[in-house]
Amino acid sequence: MKTQFEIILYVADQEKSKVFYSQLFGSPSLDVPGMTEFEVGDNVKLGLMPEEGIAKIIADKAPHPKIGNGIPRCELYIKTENALNLYNIALSAGATLISAFSDRDWGDKVGYVMDADGHIIAFAH
Repeated sequence: MKTQFEIILYVADQEKSKVFYSQLFGSPSLDVPGMTEFEVGDNVKLGLMPEEGIAKIIADKAPHPKIGNGIPRCELYIKTENALNLYNIALSAGATLISAFSDRDWGDKVGYVMDADGHIIAFAH
């Protein structure tokens, strides 16, 4: 049985986030109102769902995601040979610098940025 993973980020502005992540991962494989998806690896997709969309699903069971907007709620740790290039593209596309691309004590060279919704993205090599 083949297992597929989809990581879905809740975003304030689907279009704005689509433009940002398109600069990193190319054209989305799905782009409809309520969901944008990018094929980012074998059996791995990155999805962007508007906060209002998930709020309807979680209703009164969990807080509205907009309450946490700007607060780091996850980290995407992207390990790739072109990590420095993606890191620089993210910064050029408007990401906020969190930590410069440098050697880390766990053996990776990593740069950290934050997207417009507060999600932390680590580009590692």
